[in-house]
Parts: sequence; structure tokens; C-alpha cells
Amino acid sequence: MTTYSYVLASQKFLLEEEPLEEVLKERMRDYREKEKEIDFWVVKQPAFLEAPEMAQIKAKCPQPAAAIVSTNPQFITWLKLRLEYVVTGEFEAPSDSIPDPLKSLEMSQA
Repeated sequence: MTTYSYVLASQKFLLEEEPLEEVLKERMRDYREKEKEIDFWVVKQPAFLEAPEMAQIKAKCPQPAAAIVSTNPQFITWLKLRLEYVVTGEFEAPSDSIPDPLKSLEMSQA
């Protein structure tokens, strides 16, 4: 199993009100220059929130939610310091309750 750390907030806050896109683009550029594999993902309506052990976390976050999920806990700590109104935590996956750590419940629009 892998430990995934996350920053969680409402989609509106995380994806519209914060200048997150530029932060992530800069991070991706830095990774490419260092030939480092991307270790973070943006997940709208993350399915991991449906796991029974995540019920209290889900209750704290306005819906629909969005998360930045990473295998790099230092990156998530850095984001938490940069963003004020977010919830952070971690989980292990794959597991019985979280088979896919990056799965989204958002329906794609055709």
C-alpha cells in the first residue's frame, strides 16, 4: 500500500478562488527540469471521501469538494501553509474501502 496525503476544500475555493493553477504549473515545470515523476494530482469530488473512515473529514468540507492528492507529504504541508481554508490528511490505498486513491465521482459531461 501507498500513503497518500491530501489537501481538501470546496471545488469553488480550491479551483476558482485560489491561484492554484499557476502554483501547479510551476511545480510541474520544476519537476520536468529535474526529470522527476509527477507525484500529485487534482481530483474533483474524490471518491476516497466515501470510505467509512473518511466520514468526519467529508462532513467538514463543503461539497462538491476537490482535493490535491500526493505521495509527497512535504508538498501537501507546503500547500497547507499557502492555502488557509483547507483540510489536510492522509490515507493508505489501495485498500478495501479505498481501492483507487485518485478516483473521481464527478460525472464527465458529453
